[in-house]
Amino acid sequence: MSEETVFCVKAGREGPRLKRQPYPGELGERIVENVSQEGWQMWLGHQTMLINEYRLSPMDPKARQFLEQEMEKFFFGEGSAPPPDFRPEE
Repeated sequence: MSEETVFCVKAGREGPRLKRQPYPGELGERIVENVSQEGWQMWLGHQTMLINEYRLSPMDPKARQFLEQEMEKFFFGEGSAPPPDFRPEE
């Protein structure tokens, strides 16, 4: 591994390091140290699904808190599950 790469906890392989910390605070530091660009793109897709399915407003502090908890689970916990009735489009 070089300064340019990181072993991604989400993708399960080495990949390009994020160019900057994508989220503030300790969680953002853990992400930049443990998540590749590919892993971050996986989160962005999952986050978009959560926002759409739960009809979240990024301006709502409760929605932001929920998304932060889901981000933590997505990368470092048991994983962030889609809503129970979610059906991906074919």
